[in-house]
Amino acid sequence: MIEQWLIDLAWMIAKILAVVVPLLIAVAYLTLAERRVIGFMQLRKGPNVVGPFGMFQPFADALKLMAKETILPAGADKVVFIIAPMLTFILALVAWAVIPFDAGLVLADINVGILYLFAISSLGVYGVIMAGWASNSKYAFLGALRSAAQMVSYEVSMGLVIINVLICVGSLNLSDIIEAQRDMWFALPLLPMFIVFFISTLAETNRAPFDLPEGESELVAGYFVEYSSMSFALFFLGEYANMILMSAMTTVLFLGGWLPPFDFAPFTWIPGPIWFVLKIMLCLFVFLWVRATTPRYRYDQLMRLGWKIFLPFSLIYVVLTAGFLMAFDKLPVIGG
Repeated sequence: MIEQWLIDLAWMIAKILAVVVPLLIAVAYLTLAERRVIGFMQLRKGPNVVGPFGMFQPFADALKLMAKETILPAGADKVVFIIAPMLTFILALVAWAVIPFDAGLVLADINVGILYLFAISSLGVYGVIMAGWASNSKYAFLGALRSAAQMVSYEVSMGLVIINVLICVGSLNLSDIIEAQRDMWFALPLLPMFIVFFISTLAETNRAPFDLPEGESELVAGYFVEYSSMSFALFFLGEYANMILMSAMTTVLFLGGWLPPFDFAPFTWIPGPIWFVLKIMLCLFVFLWVRATTPRYRYDQLMRLGWKIFLPFSLIYVVLTAGFLMAFDKLPVIGG
């Protein structure tokens, strides 16, 4: 009995590492991709010295951060100060437990996967609040308050967008959501909601043009201004891991997950996980594209967009989607 328990534990750890290790490598190279893509968009080269084509730049950055001293501000709450970046980074990893990479290829195929994802993404605000409060700095605290208000505001519209998808599927299981898109990706019939969801993910991850919590011009980097060394690196990694997670959520909910765009050769010859990764890369490229081309919103514009435009629009669309499905007798039975 004990031997079987150890075998099951070892197998579970191996599966977790099979997800986490490629994710960490992807986060490292996403930082390089961002600098290269924005460099090309601004007609400059970006990092291209460390290794061939600058491929070793992320590892050089990691070594530099690990070699630096971790500075704890004298007035900081040291325990909360250290826990905050760890919490942010851990939450960005544990959400991947329910993301399906292919049919049956998922760590935990639970029936309420979408609720689990939404809960984990909502908890991310705690790491930011803890960092801003524990730093004992006015700039950090203002950045944390901005981030908390921003993330809560856009989670409301994200939740209503997800309800549109769930009405069409009749299941909270992520694999069922992907299978329901076998004939048509939800990005087409739910195009307005797809756009609202993607813009909300930009705000949820504090990315440009909604990077108000990190407003360098007035808050000097915001909630992590007092962090250095690996504690800063954990915030940095957590932000990029959240970008990849939000791109994966967009892929699952609207872009058909592992399903190919057309159900005939040669598209069907490409394995499902490859399609899944390619779609995530496409979403991440749009993240970088938006950062390179759009100016930062004012805070009042950010809040008006979330509460006065996205919230009523997504709420009206829920009514329209449910009404359309009922009128044509297409409303699925939950659990049926």
